[in-house]
Amino acid sequence: MRLFRFLIGVFVAISLAACATEAAIEPIPKSGMHRVKKGETLYSIAWRFGVDYRKLAKRNGLTRPYHLHKGQVIYFRGKSQRTGLVSKTESIDREPTASVANWHWPAQGAVRGVYSAANKGTNIAGFLGQPIFAAAAGKVVYSGHGLRDYGNLIIIKHNDTFLTAYAYANAVLVTNGEWVKAGQKIAEMGETNTHKVILHFEIRRNGEPVNPLFYLPKNG
Repeated sequence: MRLFRFLIGVFVAISLAACATEAAIEPIPKSGMHRVKKGETLYSIAWRFGVDYRKLAKRNGLTRPYHLHKGQVIYFRGKSQRTGLVSKTESIDREPTASVANWHWPAQGAVRGVYSAANKGTNIAGFLGQPIFAAAAGKVVYSGHGLRDYGNLIIIKHNDTFLTAYAYANAVLVTNGEWVKAGQKIAEMGETNTHKVILHFEIRRNGEPVNPLFYLPKNG
């Protein structure tokens, strides 16, 4: 019995340690709404709650490039009161239309965590300060540390279908609205809350998480 309890304890400890490095999608608030915090973008909110940014924009009457302001209410259910009118400045802001026929590995290193129901991406092991690269050309739509369990995070929009995310960065070298090229250095690896040096990398297709290993080159 003591051995059984010990093994259960070890299993729980290992499970908790593993979960600490998994960036999970948060449940939609029971209120059905979210009040925008400083630095948040429509993309980061959609990423946080596992919602397609386009559906979220439509529900809230937002038009490209989806500018938000602190304190604004974003609705996940029901309808907002916003009319959807767009200013002249917003209407000329370009959106990315990059091809993602050829993906690039975002970092070199061993894959330490694979895609699963709990871990919506791939963990790539490395060393502190190791370069992180854009997996494809696109536009930075979020750069900050406002998402729980992601640390310093970069989200890049490649086109209307694909977005990628790069979590646990130690140094972030790009800002919101910046355009990047495929293979461009965008950050440096940092530590998770369990002091492991990894890059947590995610791809979302039409708002849904997909296994990055199905898209990245097989030769690494």
